[in-house]
Amino acid sequence: MEDIKGNLGKVHERIRTAAQKADRPEEDITLVAVSKTRTPEEINTAIDAGVTDIGENKVQEIMDKYEAVKPVRWHMIGHLQTNKVKYIIDKVDLIHSVDSLKLAKEINKRAGQHEKVMDILIQINPADEESKFGVSLGEVRGLIEQILEECENVRIRGLMSVAPIAEDPNDVKVYFDGVKQRFDECSQIDHPRLDFKYLSMGMSHDFEVAIEAGSNVVRVGSAIFGERDYEAFRRMKNGGN
Repeated sequence: MEDIKGNLGKVHERIRTAAQKADRPEEDITLVAVSKTRTPEEINTAIDAGVTDIGENKVQEIMDKYEAVKPVRWHMIGHLQTNKVKYIIDKVDLIHSVDSLKLAKEINKRAGQHEKVMDILIQINPADEESKFGVSLGEVRGLIEQILEECENVRIRGLMSVAPIAEDPNDVKVYFDGVKQRFDECSQIDHPRLDFKYLSMGMSHDFEVAIEAGSNVVRVGSAIFGERDYEAFRRMKNGGN
């Protein structure tokens, strides 16, 4: 557990260095600690060390951990199926992975049932990779306009993307730059339910390059928690057995 605190310090130093290089204040960067397969104890250790935002890839993991984790801002960062929106609509603060009007409509419906406006990001697939979710750069504005027209209980707060994996993170900066350009363009849309604040780009291996390109939300898992221990996760799922 002590490694989490030490790793977190190293991540903050990397963020600080990247922000300075980009001539931006470190405080502008939100760190979302990605807790996929992590136990509530590990997550709470990170929270005790200063983490304020936790990101999960799967709805079931949020549900399994929610009550056991200390107060924190929850982010849904993985692909979200429409039939699972109802389980997390009252638990998460920001949904990063909206990539269709169908999903936005379901979020809108469930948010209305809870008398809330749900904050979302539009997920972009900047390299049009078949293995990844997200809309293309050319589709994002149209989707935003549809959501604003049809989803009164949804507020669009920005964009999210996952760049291709590359041995040298600098090789994917062109994709981050493309998403940042679209972010700047779409942020000019004048609508009361569009308030572009978050550009969610960059993970453990490439977040410095993403910050250089303009990201202000980075999603970091293994650099904080270490390599995933799937056996420990299995024990957690089975009640410790």
